[in-house]
Amino acid sequence: MEDLKNILESLIFVSKDPLPVQEMKKILPDVDLKEIRVVLDALTQEYEEKKRGFYLREVAGGYQFRSRPEYRNWISALIKPTPVRLSKAALETLAIIAYRQPIIRCDIEHIRGVDSGGILRMLMEKKLIRALGRKDIPGRPLIYATTKQFLEVFDLKDLKDLPSLKEIEEFGKQSQILLDEEYDDDTPHSEETVIKNTPVESAAHPPDGSTDPISPKDLSDMNET
Repeated sequence: MEDLKNILESLIFVSKDPLPVQEMKKILPDVDLKEIRVVLDALTQEYEEKKRGFYLREVAGGYQFRSRPEYRNWISALIKPTPVRLSKAALETLAIIAYRQPIIRCDIEHIRGVDSGGILRMLMEKKLIRALGRKDIPGRPLIYATTKQFLEVFDLKDLKDLPSLKEIEEFGKQSQILLDEEYDDDTPHSEETVIKNTPVESAAHPPDGSTDPISPKDLSDMNET
């Protein structure tokens, strides 16, 4: 088991993207899938107990070593990452897509009440959303959904990890308290939200750009493949 632990640790370490268990299985065909998962759980627990500078996390359908948020300042001083900057309108649009996907542009604009074409293009450029295909209705509009990079940026294992509406409301209240403490009345508040991918280690690669149609029943698996 110790040998297997070291092998899996090495594979995850060299992988640029979160490494799925299925990929590990392909590399280790003689090892039972259940045994791989047991070892991964043991590795995750081991890194958590040691409280090292990084930890093992299941995110975006795979496993990845991620730096601890409390060391962000020192890491940023070394690698100087460019944070993802999103306006309030962009966050609003992204949230609608995340919770209502697969979804077309006119449905997004019906919820928001404003044109969202420019924001959708920007979110696609940032690889946070993708086009799954075209809906078979007049005009054949694009169908939008989130990407694996979306899961990585927001530190989510899969779409089931999205916070509930109640959690979002609580987060909003806490964020406002923090803002009130950080800024005084004379300090202008930014219209942008900086999404600091707290545990940043590996470069997130863009999705494959596939535009094959997908049906709603495939929603639960679309970010795990």
